[in-house]
Parts: sequence; structure tokens; C-alpha cells
Amino acid sequence: MRLFNNLNEINQFFKNAVVTIGNFDGVHKGHQAIFHQVIEKAESLNGTSVAITFEPHPVKVLNKENPPPLITLYEQKVELIAKTGLDVLICIPFDMEFAALSADRFLEDILVKKIGARAIVIGKDYAFGKNREGNIAYLRQNSERLGYEVIVTNWIPMTHNGEGRISSTRVREIVMAGNVEDAPALLGRHYQIRGKIRAGRNRGGRLLGFPTANINVVDELCPKSGVYAVMVELGGELTGSHFKGVANIGYSPTFDDHLFTIEVHILDFKKDIYGEKIRVNFIQRIRDEKKFSSIDELSAQIKQDILAGREILSTF
Repeated sequence: MRLFNNLNEINQFFKNAVVTIGNFDGVHKGHQAIFHQVIEKAESLNGTSVAITFEPHPVKVLNKENPPPLITLYEQKVELIAKTGLDVLICIPFDMEFAALSADRFLEDILVKKIGARAIVIGKDYAFGKNREGNIAYLRQNSERLGYEVIVTNWIPMTHNGEGRISSTRVREIVMAGNVEDAPALLGRHYQIRGKIRAGRNRGGRLLGFPTANINVVDELCPKSGVYAVMVELGGELTGSHFKGVANIGYSPTFDDHLFTIEVHILDFKKDIYGEKIRVNFIQRIRDEKKFSSIDELSAQIKQDILAGREILSTF
């Protein structure tokens, strides 16, 4: 996949471009279905499959007071879109000047003249341009004059533990409720957070007998506090390796220090990995976080959590 980080990097329009536009936060199954439709249409035209997205997410610019947490930050979003098989991803820097761009200019100057759109694939509720003028009716009104086809995709219905359609909002709700085992039905993968391993408070191994990797998380969306069975991917010399683990998210109430942390005990693992990149895939929630009366009681519970984690992860 070719990545363009602004429109100025595009020197000529793409052959028979089939284009979709969106924020694609989470790159969930609904987004994936749109991408596959774009690819199929492009193949039928012997053309180029193209997705357009924005950075930062427009909600960060237009709703600065209370934007929802992003499911996937830009780096991961690019990785996930690349896996779908699209030919081209164009990321347009989003600011107030771009937000003021009319639908006419976006359609004619960017989609048609700059990119060479022969077909535009969008979801039922998508709109673009100032005041969201560029809706389905608008695109159809201009399609014959500008020489492109409009393809409207169907929403992907929820098929597991809920009604309605798959959406970024629904993914956020599931993750924030701690129901991470339901995430693959919407995402096609387990929910993942990323970060770097930093020095912790030196009590996992010393006090409890279970060393943990303390994570400086870069992601915005965090599962509900509690204990989870996880699969871990590490960087450095262990890049590409996968390990089983048990993660704790929360404030460690037994120690009463009121510091929010995400810590992972990697099973059967003894290497020094401070400073390395880490990716944590959440498989299933084991229990709520709770306060114990003593360190010994907490240590005994962690042993039970590890046994539960091993059972959950036995098929991985």
C-alpha cells in the first residue's frame, strides 16, 4: 500500500480510482467491508483502490472540549488499513481551514481532479464538506456531470451480544465496559493497546513474587479497571514473538497510592525488557479490581488469576 501524508505528495491522479472517505477509527468490520467493496470495484475497472482519512481525527479539532477516546491511533490505523489490501491510503491533515472547505471544492478539486475518482464508495450516513453538505444525494446529483459512480454500502449488523450495527461507538462501549471478549466480533481481532515498558514501583516481583511490566500507554481507549487474560507482543530482539500474560488495569487499591497503572505479568518469562515496545491484546476479563487486607492475600489472589489466565489462554 502506498501512503500519502498530504495531498501535495500526489503528482498525478490515479488510474480509474475507486475512493472511499472516512475517519475509520478502529478499522472495524464495517470499515473492512467498505474497503473490500472498494477493492472489488477497482479490480473490475482495472483501477486503483483508494481510501482517504484525516489526521488528527476531525473530532479532536471540532470538539476539543470532550472528544471520545480514539480506538486506534494513526500508526495502528495505517497498519490495519494496509492489511486490507488497498492500493493507496491518503491522509489529509485536518485543521479548521480544511474543515471550512466546501463540499463542491472537496468533490471537484480533490476527489475528481486530484485523485481521479471514477467511483466513490460511502456508508449510508457519511457526509463531507462544510456543514456536511456532501451527502449521498449531493454526490448523486453531481455524478453524471463529473463522471463518477456512487456506491452506497450497507451497514454491518451486530451478530453477537447486541442489536444494531457495528460502529466505532459500539466498540468503545464494549471496551470501556471491560467486555473485551466481545471485541473480536466487531473488530475482527482482539482489542490492543500499545506502549513502552517503563520502570514501575518495584513491588511486583519484590513484594508479590510476580514481576510485572509497567506500561506507559500511548492509546486513548482503555478497558475497564480489572484483571485480564492477555496475549503480549514485544519489540526489540523479541519482535514477532507472542507471550501469554495476565494484566491488571487500575489503581492498585491494596497499596492505596491512587496511581493509575497498566501492568502485565508475562507468564514463564524472565528477560529484561525495560524500554521495549509492547502490544497487549485483551482476550478476556478475569475479575474486578479489589482491595485486599494484606499483601499475602493479594499474592494468593494473583496466583488464582494466573491459573485462570492459563486456562483462558490454553488454546492460544
